[in-house]
Amino acid sequence: MPPWLGFPEERVLPLPPEDYTVEKEGQDWWCVRDADGVLVYSGVGPVEVVLSPSPF
Repeated sequence: MPPWLGFPEERVLPLPPEDYTVEKEGQDWWCVRDADGVLVYSGVGPVEVVLSPSPF
């Protein structure tokens, strides 16, 4: 979630960032889908998928 809602939300995703697409569905609504088209996030944005510097 964007910081203006109080705090950003982060999720650990199993695939590399390039395997996800981020699409703006409305004025403030965003969807993230994996390479197979499976919805992994739908909600308030903006949204970005980034590579974590932490080893998991």
